[in-house]
Amino acid sequence: MAIKNVVSRRRFFQAASTAAVAAPFLLPSHLWAAEGAAKPSERIRLGFIGLGTQNRGHLRGFLANKDTQVLAVCDVDTDRREDARTTANNYYAALKSQDTYKGCDGYNDFRELLARKDIDAVVIATPDHWHALIAVAAAKAGKDIYCEKPLSLTIYEARAMVKAAREYNRVFQTGSQQRSSSEFRKACELVRNGRIGDIKEVYVSVGGPSKPCDLPTQSMQPGLDWNMWQGPAPERGYNEILSPRGIHKNFPDWRNYIEYSGGGMTDWGAHHFDIAQWGLGMDESGPVEIIPPDGKDIKRLTYKYANGVVMHHGGLEGYPFGVVFVGAKGKVCVDRGKFKTDPESIGEEPLGANDLRLYKSSNHHQDWVDCIRSRKKPICDVEIGCRSATVCHLGNLAYWHKRPLKWDPAKEQFIGDAEANTWLNRPKRGPWTV
Repeated sequence: MAIKNVVSRRRFFQAASTAAVAAPFLLPSHLWAAEGAAKPSERIRLGFIGLGTQNRGHLRGFLANKDTQVLAVCDVDTDRREDARTTANNYYAALKSQDTYKGCDGYNDFRELLARKDIDAVVIATPDHWHALIAVAAAKAGKDIYCEKPLSLTIYEARAMVKAAREYNRVFQTGSQQRSSSEFRKACELVRNGRIGDIKEVYVSVGGPSKPCDLPTQSMQPGLDWNMWQGPAPERGYNEILSPRGIHKNFPDWRNYIEYSGGGMTDWGAHHFDIAQWGLGMDESGPVEIIPPDGKDIKRLTYKYANGVVMHHGGLEGYPFGVVFVGAKGKVCVDRGKFKTDPESIGEEPLGANDLRLYKSSNHHQDWVDCIRSRKKPICDVEIGCRSATVCHLGNLAYWHKRPLKWDPAKEQFIGDAEANTWLNRPKRGPWTV
């Protein structure tokens, strides 16, 4: 490989300040081949929708992936949209050792991006209240989908996403990337293989529920389509906490508000409750009872499963992190970069030849790409994302309404509770529907 064709990380980010944009085109095959990449006809052509911090990270990852090519980006914030488009064009220009590349387009409206026949798949990382609408539309448009967690804003939306993916035969990866980390897979394999005996309890340490938005209205800033940002959410005035302008701003705080998200329960919960579900073998099921704290006997939100396992919202004393599985013979504790068993011998003995092995992925992005080619379900298929998001939503509903709930995970309905079943979805601001 010629040295001039190697794109350094420094050069990539330095290049991200200048580029012109025009109609999309594919790089000649000899240029991709020089980098050891797939031919243009074999590359998976991507569009990115929602270019906040998370999707800018995804964008850089897929730009460097030899199996994909970025053709379009979409965001209602002009600054973020143009920054992402420039980043893509400058990356490919550097790859060609040329000054400019004009193959990545930018859009304000996701529907224009989805209408393009030359885009095979989309990466969605908008605020949560947009996930279902865009994902269902993408499935109908014949695009494969990578959608950030939590999968949805409501339980109804999560199931609608599964139905759309199945009806249109789409490969759908939920962005719960912990499933592609070795420490989480090891923890769940130990639990599933009975290393700590019968599971009694699980402790999940994540934040609490969201609250109604009470932010004051501020003067509108130019360059942001605020009406489109709100989309199906109730109409309200602009506030920079919800959508801070500028690509270098910190994470916005729309996650704290019911209209757009479920708070820490869905944000980190979609990661850690997902691991609890994986360890319990509940990827296609869930709890049957949800009991909120009552300030007296019940100190924390509690889930009960049909097999007798009890799951607590909150950490276990002495293990204040991630997910802790408690069995008759010991404990398995796991978090990002953290793994611990009690006793230690539980984690030291390797799995046997006849032990259960869980789906192995070391790269969430590549797993999705490989499954697009094979048409197999990825490690965090939409059904898994749906079930994990549902656990989070059930907890929030119990918190918000301050009463116990009985749940049928097969029918995805509350049992003998007509009022609670009205909470499965929410009204949407027209013209948006799922």
